[in-house]
Amino acid sequence: MTITDIQPARKGMSRVYIDGEFAVSLDTRALNENAVSAGMEIDDEQLHELIEKCGYRRAKEKALWLLSGKDYSRRDLFDKLVKESDEDTAEEICVRMEELGLIDDEKYARRLAHDLFYLKKLSRRGVVYKLMEKGIDRELSEEIADEFDVDPVEQLVELIERKYADKLDDEKGRRRTIAALQRLGYGWGDIKSALEEFE
Repeated sequence: MTITDIQPARKGMSRVYIDGEFAVSLDTRALNENAVSAGMEIDDEQLHELIEKCGYRRAKEKALWLLSGKDYSRRDLFDKLVKESDEDTAEEICVRMEELGLIDDEKYARRLAHDLFYLKKLSRRGVVYKLMEKGIDRELSEEIADEFDVDPVEQLVELIERKYADKLDDEKGRRRTIAALQRLGYGWGDIKSALEEFE
């Protein structure tokens, strides 16, 4: 097989023609790095290897771009990458990002737990659930949640003052408030104590 033409396409890609027909779109920089040019002979194995190299480069660039904007857990990053690349490539990129220190589930979980406790006012159970939802394993989620010395009743009183104070005037509003607080992971005992303290 002969590469008969390479034409620039959108978003850093190039259209590669083999034996006069369009074959595949590949990453332009990866083509340049591998000295791929028109007139070059290529077999199926070399083409497959080139496609893999291009896929790896694209996935790596996407990972770096994503991580430049915000923190991700390992699983979140994997889920983002696997939308546009195969699972093996996504896994390889995640391993590389860990080696570079760009993803660290423990640090990520600690920062997220801090925000969930102090900004969102979630309960310990709610924090553990959210961490696990992000791909942090249960043991680490529990361990990190235990690092925060947060009084659930104090949390609830602050939350009620900030968000629900005007909804406690009638029974319907009171029931809705209790249901909303339970959805944040708080138990009835803590909710009852907080309502008594608030009132």
